[in-house]
Amino acid sequence: MIQILNYLLIIFACVYAILVLWMRRGWGLIPVPNNLALPTKSISVIIAARNEELNIRRTIESIIGQHYPTALLELIIIDDHSDDNTSLIVKEYAEQGVKLIQLNENGRLNSYKKLAISRAIECCQGEIIITTDADCRMGPNWLATVIGTFEKEDAYLQSSPVLYSEEKSFFERLQTLEFLYLIGLGAAGIGNKKPTTCNGANLAYRKDIFKQMGGFKGIDELASGDDELFLHKVAEQYPERITFCKSKEAVVYTDAKPDLKSFISQRRRWASKSTKYKNKGVIALGISIWFFNLLILVASVLAVCGVKFVAWVALFALLLKMTVEFLFIQPLTTFAHRKELLLYLPLLSFAHVVYLAYIGILGNVGKYDWKGRQVK
Repeated sequence: MIQILNYLLIIFACVYAILVLWMRRGWGLIPVPNNLALPTKSISVIIAARNEELNIRRTIESIIGQHYPTALLELIIIDDHSDDNTSLIVKEYAEQGVKLIQLNENGRLNSYKKLAISRAIECCQGEIIITTDADCRMGPNWLATVIGTFEKEDAYLQSSPVLYSEEKSFFERLQTLEFLYLIGLGAAGIGNKKPTTCNGANLAYRKDIFKQMGGFKGIDELASGDDELFLHKVAEQYPERITFCKSKEAVVYTDAKPDLKSFISQRRRWASKSTKYKNKGVIALGISIWFFNLLILVASVLAVCGVKFVAWVALFALLLKMTVEFLFIQPLTTFAHRKELLLYLPLLSFAHVVYLAYIGILGNVGKYDWKGRQVK
């Protein structure tokens, strides 16, 4: 049994290394946008907000302060049954063209966010939809860069970078590095013409493509997935028309989770989408990565218990994992101007083993809390 464990660990470690190096290639294939023309497309920025009175004002100010033609920009905020002052704050900006939609659903739903975005798209004027979150902030050239790249690449759907910033603790800085890794994986998949993941806090797509795909029909039973699952719908027909905007000007900034409980809840929500993909290859890939981390965890426990030969194999797998992850994430930290975060990589690599093995199971059983609701 121990010998089988060692063989499996070596095999999966090598497969993981090849995969990460392939993703490193994908990141390198993405061009850095330059010589962008002035945008000509009308856009609708859509934000679904629930109990965001502490954040929404800053986000609105960031968007209405964009260097983008006012006549081509529409901002729609959907209040998802907030019981704080979110709507009142949004109404303060009505004279500046900010539109408010308030959901008032009587029946219980599992995916309020998808409903909110769909409602906004039904009445929006823009040719291009951009979704972001109510706790985000952006530089003044965000929209011009995102849409300029979108038009230059003639994209149907475009993912753009999301980064954590303004960390207040070591735990939040550790999350920043891990989140940068995840954003990089999504970008690299697009670079390799195999889109797998994106983030709805910085996502753009053509409105006519959204309607052609039937919107969120077929993926609306899951609370999460307005970003990744819709990406997969587009990728089924138009993988070559999905792009990533590899520009610092295109970054959307948000906050890491302040404590372990909220972090686990968020990652559980993200993991809940992993078995809902139509592309069985993506599911198999996710399961393989989860199984590799589980093998390292089991081998590490056995090593602590005194099984020496397992200890050497576990150390080999962990060191190989750290090495290829360093090779992948180093250019990402350069892109984000956060090279100092590389100091946390050894700790993150091992912590990733523990939490991924745990979240991989927890994310696919039972319900979880999201914005004060129990969803699945």
